[in-house]
Amino acid sequence: MRIIRYINEQNEKQLAALSNSNEVYDLPFADFIPFINYAQDQNQTPVEYAQKVMNNSEAKKVLEDVYLTTPLDAPEVWASGVTYEKSKEARNYEATQGKLDSQTFYDKVYDAKRPEIFFKSTAARTVGPNDPVFLRSDSNWQIPEPELGMVLNKEGKVLGYIAGNDMSCRDIEGENPLYLPQAKVWKNSCSIGPAILLEEAVADPYELQIICRIYRDDVKVFEGDAKVGQLKRKLVELIDYLVLDNDIFDGTVLLTGTCIVPPNEFTLNENDRVEIEIPGIGILSNSVKKTSPLLTNAN
Repeated sequence: MRIIRYINEQNEKQLAALSNSNEVYDLPFADFIPFINYAQDQNQTPVEYAQKVMNNSEAKKVLEDVYLTTPLDAPEVWASGVTYEKSKEARNYEATQGKLDSQTFYDKVYDAKRPEIFFKSTAARTVGPNDPVFLRSDSNWQIPEPELGMVLNKEGKVLGYIAGNDMSCRDIEGENPLYLPQAKVWKNSCSIGPAILLEEAVADPYELQIICRIYRDDVKVFEGDAKVGQLKRKLVELIDYLVLDNDIFDGTVLLTGTCIVPPNEFTLNENDRVEIEIPGIGILSNSVKKTSPLLTNAN
């Protein structure tokens, strides 16, 4: 069972359930968390409540006919780093300028008990399907990071799964790890969507597949895929460290790291298009645009 949100004829956000045949069934909510809370108040699971709505109404639209937005207004998006071996290798390449001749702190965090958890985005900085992600103006080496995201309530319970793009500046992070916030956080540097796959509809999240495609001038210039099962850590382990001595909010999204990294010589260009597909969730598609620096004399 997938939950989407789109812009309706009144230019308002409309939550909806999506059938396996991509028929859209409106739910009487504008955001995801009120839907979850209402189902709970009715002593129903979210899947049971959404299925009841679908059984008692008619679909008036199909997915191709609606303009999707983020499935929820995530108050915060957090992310996990160096959770896959491929990510560790890529971070080591950045940190050593390609020498790879010594152990780095990325090797240490990959093997450490404590995972890397960092703040990624707010609702205002996060975009949904078909909206542009922005290139940071002071970086010359930028890539998408396709990831599985978990939608959490304030207790850290998984409500559903979502696709996410953790845009990243490889040159800024590689220059100095203390620059991580600047390498990760800027306007339109995070996208999530296109749907939330409800937790109870997923038998085993480690079986989910992640696919990333990058198009330039409508030509595919990169494609990679991975299984969530390649993750070094357990998903619950990442959640445990996020909520440890920390307040999180209903609708928080935790991205779980990437195992798909374009070749080291690759960087995104303006007008590229990034597709992140997780079968069962859908395709998160975003164009790539430049942004102008507020401080034009920044070096």
